Amino acid sequence: MAVERTLSIIKPDATERNITGKVIAKLEEAGLRVVAQKRVRWSREQAEKFYEVHKERPFYGELVDFMTSGPVVVQVLEGEDAIAKNREVMGATNPEEAAAGTIRKELAENIERNSVHGSDSAENAAIEIALNFSDDEIVG
Repeated sequence: MAVERTLSIIKPDATERNITGKVIAKLEEAGLRVVAQKRVRWSREQAEKFYEVHKERPFYGELVDFMTSGPVVVQVLEGEDAIAKNREVMGATNPEEAAAGTIRKELAENIERNSVHGSDSAENAAIEIALNFSDDEIVG
């Protein structure tokens, strides 16, 4: 297994409900280490750039609207197989299909307000991290 970094976002529905600590605790309990973190409010341009891969999909506009509706917590997580581990801890996109004990099963409201995002590949993790952090902000 390799030590990896991945991007994690605690979405506006979770920051609105003041459950960021609960989310972070689950990530840390799974062995992931927060090596960079900040609470920000994305501009429309930032959200559009981040989700441009979905630009042609019907939910793109609503997703951008949602991600700019309140603050988000962006984090770089580090650990053994961090990408897969983060996705496992998050659970399925649809909380109704998520495994017991996962963030989405326990904390998400619905498929649209599912509380968290995590990179789905090493390539996307590198892109997503670079969109949100400069190298000197990742302090390990």
